[in-house]
Amino acid sequence: MYALVDCNSCYASCEQIFRPDLRGKPIVVLSNNDGCVVTRNREAKALGIPEFEPYFKIKSRLQKHQVHVFSSNYELYGDVSNRIMLLLASFTPAIEIYSIDEAFLDIPITLNKSELITYGQTIKQACWRQQRMPVCVGIAQTKTLSKLANHIAKKSHRLNGACVIDIIDQWKPVFSKISVNKVWGVGSKTAQKLKLINVVSILDLLEQNPKKIRNKFGITLERTVRELNGERCISLETQPKPKQEIYCSRSFGHKVNNLRQLNESVANYAVRASKKLRRQHSLTQRVYVTIQTSRFNEDHYNRSSSIPLPHPTNDSRTIVKAATSLCHQIYREGYLYARVGVGLLDLTESTHHQYDLLTQEQHQASKLVMGVIDQINQKYGDNQVFLAAQGIPRKRQWNMSRDFKSPAYTTRINDIPVVKI
Repeated sequence: MYALVDCNSCYASCEQIFRPDLRGKPIVVLSNNDGCVVTRNREAKALGIPEFEPYFKIKSRLQKHQVHVFSSNYELYGDVSNRIMLLLASFTPAIEIYSIDEAFLDIPITLNKSELITYGQTIKQACWRQQRMPVCVGIAQTKTLSKLANHIAKKSHRLNGACVIDIIDQWKPVFSKISVNKVWGVGSKTAQKLKLINVVSILDLLEQNPKKIRNKFGITLERTVRELNGERCISLETQPKPKQEIYCSRSFGHKVNNLRQLNESVANYAVRASKKLRRQHSLTQRVYVTIQTSRFNEDHYNRSSSIPLPHPTNDSRTIVKAATSLCHQIYREGYLYARVGVGLLDLTESTHHQYDLLTQEQHQASKLVMGVIDQINQKYGDNQVFLAAQGIPRKRQWNMSRDFKSPAYTTRINDIPVVKI
């Protein structure tokens, strides 16, 4: 059996860990630059606060209902996620970290239904007791069914946060009441196409002929149908696959109207992308840069370009040089830029690449320098060592706006909570 553990309203729950006074009160977390509502806890949902609504449109409504508003605190959320995943790994020898707030666990022993429910409740209680993170647990024979079980666990108060789907036939009356778009991997467009052949509920999809579904919709949906019927088609990925492309892109906190600031932002995103590249032991052969103004502007400007590198690399210096040269090429005066992005393309594994005699020594020196920089920044915090092209961190005027950001309780020494007796 597989167990899917999913944190409830993850970002909002992270905020409550160090603010227990907010438990039971409505909370929303905003996107980059405090743009839109991306997370609502149960109390905020009960007030009818819409998801993905721009903050400025519902600001007065949030104030009226005394909703607590937070900017995205990625440092806190990432650290809490790591702690949760380490805890979950103690329950099984095989775990797939699916996202920042979800993980699949392989249950290697045979348990009956009551024992599986106890297993799920034990995980739920451990996450709360050790990290104060509320979670729900869905257990079933396949990953698709465990996702569905988790959805049911969240919706049913009677299940107390843990749902086990063992005998599929017994769950068919429930499946007939749940929309097909609640199935893992079935998006709104696919759901609309399925509706044309009278597939509206999960039960409707489960009862389809897998081969006919494959002919009309492809092999991915065929696997979904088979998984809904208890046939394992999607295996556990305990080691994440290296990404084929890496992108770093953010909107600015304030519009940028000069090349110097634009270059600084491009350099910073190039460095972030390079760090991710080294983390997965890959090299890039092409750098891509995009710059754009707000899409709501009448004179919207959006340009992008890419450039091949002389040889595969994960050296931040080489990548930044290529990225800033592209920025020079596509930059046009007279615009207020709202967003930039850097992409690393044509990736290869560093262990598989053979350097020639002229570049081998250069690669070894690069590997040593980048390793030292990564170690220092990992030990003492980001931006302790940075490239001059990135600009002085505290003087970057284009940094993301986070006016409602909570302290970095677990990752910055000055923000560690102090209990006064």
